[in-house]
Amino acid sequence: MLHYAVVFFIIAIVAAVLGFGGIAAGAAGIAKILFFVFLVLAVLSFLANIARGR
Repeated sequence: MLHYAVVFFIIAIVAAVLGFGGIAAGAAGIAKILFFVFLVLAVLSFLANIARGR
């Protein structure tokens, strides 16, 4: 999931440099959503691992 967020971030940067503002904004929005989903799943995974260890 983090890989896809990085890919969309790179697409957003390239699109912004080339002047495609709408595409850049869309790709940046997708990258942001994927990154936050990754963070939530990572925290839940860590908490489940801690709970299982007890």
